[in-house]
Amino acid sequence: MLDLIISRRSRNRIFPFLSSMLYFSFLTSGNAASSTASARNCRLGRCRGSRSLHTPILPLPGRRFSINAMRKVFAACSGSSSPSPPQLQVPTPSEALEIAREKAEQGGPNQRLSRFKDVPMQPLDPVFGLTEAFNADPNHGKKLNLGVGAYRTEDLKPFLLNVVREAERRIVQKEDRNKEYLPIDGLPEFRKAAADILWGPGSFENPRLSVVQSISGTGSLRLAAEFFKIFMPGKAIFVSDPTWANHNNIFEDAGMQVEVYRYWDTKTMSLDLKGMLEDLENAPEGSVVLLHACAHNPTGLDPGHEEWESIADVIQRKKLFPFFDVAYQGFATGNLEYDAHAPRRFVERGIELAVAQSFAKNLGLYSERVGTLQFFLSDGESARRVHSQCKRIARAIYSNPPSHGAMIVAEILGDADLVNEWKKEVRLMAERIKEARAALSKCLYEEDPSGDWSFVVGQKGMFSYTGLSKPQVKYLEEKYHIYMMKSGRISLAGLPTSQARHLARAMVDAIRTVKD
Repeated sequence: MLDLIISRRSRNRIFPFLSSMLYFSFLTSGNAASSTASARNCRLGRCRGSRSLHTPILPLPGRRFSINAMRKVFAACSGSSSPSPPQLQVPTPSEALEIAREKAEQGGPNQRLSRFKDVPMQPLDPVFGLTEAFNADPNHGKKLNLGVGAYRTEDLKPFLLNVVREAERRIVQKEDRNKEYLPIDGLPEFRKAAADILWGPGSFENPRLSVVQSISGTGSLRLAAEFFKIFMPGKAIFVSDPTWANHNNIFEDAGMQVEVYRYWDTKTMSLDLKGMLEDLENAPEGSVVLLHACAHNPTGLDPGHEEWESIADVIQRKKLFPFFDVAYQGFATGNLEYDAHAPRRFVERGIELAVAQSFAKNLGLYSERVGTLQFFLSDGESARRVHSQCKRIARAIYSNPPSHGAMIVAEILGDADLVNEWKKEVRLMAERIKEARAALSKCLYEEDPSGDWSFVVGQKGMFSYTGLSKPQVKYLEEKYHIYMMKSGRISLAGLPTSQARHLARAMVDAIRTVKD
């Protein structure tokens, strides 16, 4: 039959290929009486059969041979005298992984190495790595996670706002809802709502304002960083010392030079306004200055209204470009309008600026990644040009923003009753954090009456900068199972008032026991 199928002319072209395949099959198939285990071992390359079983009967690929040789191969593979096609046994996926694992362990000159073998291992993210360590801690008694900047109830449960539940219920019931792409600059209703809550009703219609929906605060910051790199080439960005750790990552990865200005006075544990103003005075003209609109992360220290005026004076005189990070509007005081004072005042003074806005905290939409990048400029034509370039940059990074979170915000802020309910819930969250501050301060004074703990209640928002050193932070973690950032920053949202005494005693013990 083979003589009929394969012409004499094509034998010497096809047989070399067939010889390789059949030889592999012959080596791995064993004989007809082999057990399942033996077959598996053959597939894994562990055959330990007789010498005759593995004696090659085929010529090497590329050499001429006859049909009789083929018949011998078929007979040997089938275990009978009548020629039939061999059964090729292929390793299962799990067996293939086992083979690869064994070869990697054996090493040797023929082992294949990834071209990325020299990529350094990145340490765990400071915040999320802290959560991993907390979760792995088997001590389930009074362990505390004071690292993550996410609101928790008194029972340390995530809080889903009632207005968010209602908005989602309404959205699901809409018959015309779909999953189409949003415009590159986002959902128009959301953009309008976001602008009006930051600047006041009717602001979205201002031609000097550009509003682009982005991926929460982080995405908005990165979008701005790319814009600054292209259209303000060579300009450095000045960030507070200290600032949110991810600020440095965002701007450095975008290729911007990051500089710092003084902000925290370690001796007085208060705002170093004098140092801040001096550093801004010495900043090169045209530099970008990143400012926290309220609830400064990580210190919880905000300038007062008069101090903001002094900051604005320097920025205006030095022709610096202010860039506000508005991540906690409503969280600092419980009042949305009051917390927006700084960027609004800068616009009143005629200062051009940009804003990265997030709804992760004040609406609890952490996983929805919804925010905006806004530019308030001197004229409408410039705003339109900037808007067009932000769209182009966004298109290259993520193309279109997600819709669900934007629809939730638009649904809430587009309904007066839901807005009023939301403001109540924002105040509720802010008040719980204030109560945790007050409880901790009271317990600290009771545990150590000689200490000055006024900074705890003097700070605002979710975070408190304790001034604890790295060794003291480590001591708290090892002895008390209390987890916080190495900088000593704690999130009051993760502290129930019932454990304020426990934290206060631990802090006083760490300060007394561990000396720098």
